[in-house]
Amino acid sequence: MTYELYYWDGIPGRGEFVRLALEQAGADYVDVARNDGGMARMMAMMKNRTAGVVPLAPPFLKDGDLVISHAANILLYLGNRLRLAPEDEAGRITTHGLQLAITDFVAEIHDTHHPIGVSLYYEDQKDEALRRTENFLDERLPKFLGYFEKQLAKNGQGQIHAIGDMLTYVDLSLFHLVEGLRYAFPAAMTAAEPDYPLLVALNAQVRKLPRISAYIASDRRLAFNEQGIFRYYPELDRG
Repeated sequence: MTYELYYWDGIPGRGEFVRLALEQAGADYVDVARNDGGMARMMAMMKNRTAGVVPLAPPFLKDGDLVISHAANILLYLGNRLRLAPEDEAGRITTHGLQLAITDFVAEIHDTHHPIGVSLYYEDQKDEALRRTENFLDERLPKFLGYFEKQLAKNGQGQIHAIGDMLTYVDLSLFHLVEGLRYAFPAAMTAAEPDYPLLVALNAQVRKLPRISAYIASDRRLAFNEQGIFRYYPELDRG
């Protein structure tokens, strides 16, 4: 059965974490909002007043009659089905925990450019964004990247993975995390990356995976832009 992924058209956003897993697994899926009438279908599902529980916001995934919301929750659901998570319960929960840490980090990245209100334009909160970003680059960026680097270091030599000796959706998500940070904070990341060699190596390793490489070269992959989570504002970046 074809998976249906619902996310805003035109931005990678949180939907990209799910796309990468689907692409690496070679899963049959439709990126619904990128098709004719897809945005209307997505909005209708969120406004449905007859269903028991409806998604608050995308991303959400439809598998048959089941609708799963939130990127980390979707990946928890897909992990075993796509062979991108350990089979044992402890492994699944540990993998999910790391993905939730990524979710926390993504929220903080988003708040660098929208520290006051999501409904406000960036231009309405530039002073606050600059102050927030200074704290982010000084404290939060090294805290999270250092945590993930330590996790990768626990798994020895050879192929680099966050969990054991297998490729998981967390590896794919860490790849996207580094890609997004490089786009949003190129000078800061150039200065920081020597401190996180395993994250840098993992990014390169994932990029070379045949299916991921093909996906990156395709028009299915959306470019970063100033409408998504990772946004480049030169005044916020520093080395």
